[in-house]
Amino acid sequence: MRIVAKAAVVTAVTLLGVGAAEAKGCIKGAIIGGVAGHYLADRGVIGAVAGCLGGRYIANRRAKQRELEYGARVRSRDAGYGAPGGVGRRNYAY
Repeated sequence: MRIVAKAAVVTAVTLLGVGAAEAKGCIKGAIIGGVAGHYLADRGVIGAVAGCLGGRYIANRRAKQRELEYGARVRSRDAGYGAPGGVGRRNYAY
């Protein structure tokens, strides 16, 4: 019975502590790192933490790369037709 209570407490704390916006790359990395740590060194928690940090690093790197690629494809607002200062005052006098 104590094992079930401990598992319920751990599950509740884990679910309350997870932030959806901060979890980019962390969940997948933690799962992979936890499994690898469990089978390779019997240290699943340490593997999960390392996997989470590695997953976050890779997700941030990919996001930065996507932002750079998007910026190269989109033309800036000043690059366009006409004078850079906009349309000036026109003289229609005859």
